[in-house]
Amino acid sequence: MKKLAFKHKLNFVDSELKNLKQKNLYRKMKYGIANGSKITINNKQFLNLCSNDYLGIPTSKIQIKQLQSSSRLVSGNDESYRKLEEALAKHKSHQNCLIYPTGYMANLGAISAIAKKGDLILSDELNHASIIESCKLTDAKISIYKHNDMQDLNKKIKQKGKNKFVITEGIFSMDGDLSSLKQITEISNKSNAITIVDDAHGDFVIGKDGKGTPDHFKVAKEIDLYISSLSKGLGSFGGYVSSHNNVIDLCVNKSKSFIYTSALPSFLVEYSFKRFQSNREKQKRKLVKNTEQLTKGLKQVGFEINSTSQIIPIIIGDEKKAMQFGNFLFDSGIFAQPIRYPTVPKNQARLRISVTAWLSGTEIENSLKIFEKAYKKFYN
Repeated sequence: MKKLAFKHKLNFVDSELKNLKQKNLYRKMKYGIANGSKITINNKQFLNLCSNDYLGIPTSKIQIKQLQSSSRLVSGNDESYRKLEEALAKHKSHQNCLIYPTGYMANLGAISAIAKKGDLILSDELNHASIIESCKLTDAKISIYKHNDMQDLNKKIKQKGKNKFVITEGIFSMDGDLSSLKQITEISNKSNAITIVDDAHGDFVIGKDGKGTPDHFKVAKEIDLYISSLSKGLGSFGGYVSSHNNVIDLCVNKSKSFIYTSALPSFLVEYSFKRFQSNREKQKRKLVKNTEQLTKGLKQVGFEINSTSQIIPIIIGDEKKAMQFGNFLFDSGIFAQPIRYPTVPKNQARLRISVTAWLSGTEIENSLKIFEKAYKKFYN
């Protein structure tokens, strides 16, 4: 009797991957070792324009004393957490702070702890995926307002909700533009809404003493809940939330991504504290100078650049063309990854350039020559 042929139960995965490749949405990791302004991939050195270590703070190696291996509620607190949390709370002019293993987990934990069913969340349409997922965990009504559109926010905030929350990024991670925080806080206050800002890309980078986007717009006192990362401006690892004492207490008691996971290793907490205490202002000035030089140069080449921060997207649109553009840069010695759907909307693919203080003026000038060749190749 002839045996029936059955498809393997995981064959659908091959179909999914084939579909991604056909749409130019397939991703493949490149393994490399980053060192300052350079990254080495397959024994070849590239100029690294993908790093989020914006300030490039130089620090010596620190001794690893102990590796935390459990929840802080279970195994107790290392003194390093208290020192860093106090410093970060003061940095944000808040009463208290709580460190999470990642910035993603900080969003998941804090937003899901404070918002609940019956509440209303107003979220910018270009907010990070971690914010989008966090809002879904709350069971609150979610209303998406058009990107930085204050008229739309003002209209949608009038909907019913026991508690109202307005959530936005400080600097938007894929467009590099700044949130309209002054107008947002005004609208929030009129509706007695709670303002939450994820400032992963603005913290330590802009504002007085690197206090972030709210400080830049002089509305720091109007931010009720501040969520940030230790892996961007500080170039370390982890995330944190700062707010009033009672909000942090609620996070400790209700935040699943804090309670049910191992704590950030204490040596990384110490590393973050050391970088926090370093001469960040010197690195900030270098970052500003580099950002201005690269932004000005790209505009002179012919690219339309609308970013006002160290995140500079070159919008290409077509996913296939974005991949070709990225490959051209890679072959020319520049590492700048194409960003495609679902990270950005379909047909809004781009090259996302991250400027850091690691870069030298000469390296930027040399990269601009390559970008000029790319512009002639793909835009003429």
